[in-house]
Amino acid sequence: MWPTIRTLGRFLEPGTPTGLTGLWTQPTPRSTLLSVYRRTLNKLQSFPETSVYRQSVEAVTKYRLSLVEQMKPSGHQEWAARARVTTTNFGDRKSVSGSGHESGDLRHQEWNSGEHKAGELAGFCTATERGDQTTGANNIPTEDNRTQLEDHGESIKYYDEAHLEDEPQLTAAQVKELEKQISAGLIEEVIQVAEAELRLVDELNQARIWENYIK
Repeated sequence: MWPTIRTLGRFLEPGTPTGLTGLWTQPTPRSTLLSVYRRTLNKLQSFPETSVYRQSVEAVTKYRLSLVEQMKPSGHQEWAARARVTTTNFGDRKSVSGSGHESGDLRHQEWNSGEHKAGELAGFCTATERGDQTTGANNIPTEDNRTQLEDHGESIKYYDEAHLEDEPQLTAAQVKELEKQISAGLIEEVIQVAEAELRLVDELNQARIWENYIK
């Protein structure tokens, strides 16, 4: 019943129950999925092209990424234009943050697309349990884990100390349609699966498991 009720409003309310135990409404599903999928594809480049695992994950990830990219919120084009102006004005720096960024040295903040900022949204864990982090477009990439916003064939680099306004929200109807197209449950479940796959790809990449087979 909850999955139906939560789509009655125009926008989903972040932090509200999804109807699944321990799973709360994601505030930035589109930007989170774009980031996770692109990082996954980037890390897969380290695997041999003949790897069946790489081929399988790439196919699914590219397909779902294309669906997410096509589902753009109202005002997205104007937002992307403002983002380009914002980053250009700050020159050659390292990262950019959304409105949820906390003060302090950005270099000490770890990027993690699955974590929610404690205390802002009802139902999330405490700072001790989840860490003092933000989600989606509000995340701060580390030097090794930087990601890009890629829209209209261009890349928007992140710059240190710049504040990029959050991407416009998808409407509840758009989220529901995206869930229907992906056919893998609620958008929050899709995000969980994507993040788990990214962690697995990273672990397999670090272990370089394919080397034993190449020998």
